[in-house]
Amino acid sequence: MNFLEQIMSRAKEDIKTIVLPESNDIRTLKAAAIIQEQGIANIILLGNKDEIKKLGGDLDISKAKIVDPANFDKFEEYANTLFELRKAKGMTLEVARKTLENPLYFGIMMVKLGAADGMVAGAINSTGNTLRPALQILKTAPGAKLVSAIFIMVVPDCEYGENGVFVYGDCGLVENPNADELSEIAITSAKSFKNLVQAEPTVAMLSYSTYGSAKSVLTEKVIEATRIAKEKAPELQLDGELQVDAAIVPSIGKSKAPGSKIAGRANVLIFPDLNAGNIAYKLTQRLAKAQAYGPIIQGVAKPVNDLSRGCSAEDIVGVVGITCVQAQNG
Repeated sequence: MNFLEQIMSRAKEDIKTIVLPESNDIRTLKAAAIIQEQGIANIILLGNKDEIKKLGGDLDISKAKIVDPANFDKFEEYANTLFELRKAKGMTLEVARKTLENPLYFGIMMVKLGAADGMVAGAINSTGNTLRPALQILKTAPGAKLVSAIFIMVVPDCEYGENGVFVYGDCGLVENPNADELSEIAITSAKSFKNLVQAEPTVAMLSYSTYGSAKSVLTEKVIEATRIAKEKAPELQLDGELQVDAAIVPSIGKSKAPGSKIAGRANVLIFPDLNAGNIAYKLTQRLAKAQAYGPIIQGVAKPVNDLSRGCSAEDIVGVVGITCVQAQNG
C-alpha cells in the first residue's frame, strides 16, 4: 500500500467533515465528487446552490452539503462570534458580517464552531489569503510556538528516505526562520511525519556544509538550530548541519559524517530558509516526477491546508485525505 492509499484507508476509518470554500472552481467540484464517491470524507461546499450545480454539470455532488453563507440560518451567530474574537483588534459587528461574506473566513468559522473538522483551499487563492483567516480565528495549537508548512514528497523508484517518502520543511510559509524557529520547524515536522507516514522520523538539518566543512553566518544558524532542537527534543533522531547527499545517501553519509547516527538515512529534511525549501520541493516534483502533497500546515489549532494554484482535482482529493487524518489525530 503506497502513501496515498494508506492515507485514504485511514481517512475512511473515521469519517471527518471538510469544508471546501472554492466551489466556483471546477477542480473543487470534481474533487468533491471523487471524495464522496469513494467515501473519504463528508464535504461541505460553500456558495449558491444553483450556481454550483450549474458549474458541476453532470458531476454527482448530490452527497455534498451545500451551504450558502448569504442564506445561512446561523449567520448572525457566526458574525457575533467573529466580532467577539476580533473586537480587541478593532473589529465591529458590521465588519464581522462583511468579513463572513468571504468564503475563506466563513469556512474557518465553520471549523472554529465545530460544523466542520477542517478546511482545504488555495486552488484559486494565495497562501496568504488562505491562511490569514486560520491564523486570526483558529490561532496556534496548544504547545505550538510557530505555524509552518511541510510538503510530503513521494518519489517513485527511490531507495532513499522511507521507501521514497520524505517530509520537506518549511517549503511554503516561514520565509527566513531564526535558529529557534528552525528548531521548532524540525520538531513539528518530525511529529507530522510520524502521524502521517506512520514511520519513525529521522531528521536532517540541511546546509551547504557538513559538520563544519564551511563556516559562515548561514551555516552557524543551522548548527545553532540543531543544538536547540536536540535540547528541546532529545528523543528525536536528529542531526546537522548536513549537506543533502550526506543526509540521504548512506555511503556519502558514512564518508562525510562518520559519527552521525542519522546521516545517510534521513526522511525529514529541514531547509534553512524558504528559498531553499521551495526550490527543492519543486525540483524534486518536476525532475524526479514526485508527488508533492502540500503545503500541509502544522501548528494551527485545527487542520487547515493550502493548495497550489496549479493543483488538479486529484491533488485536492489527496490533501483532503491528509486533512482528515490530521483531524483524527487531534
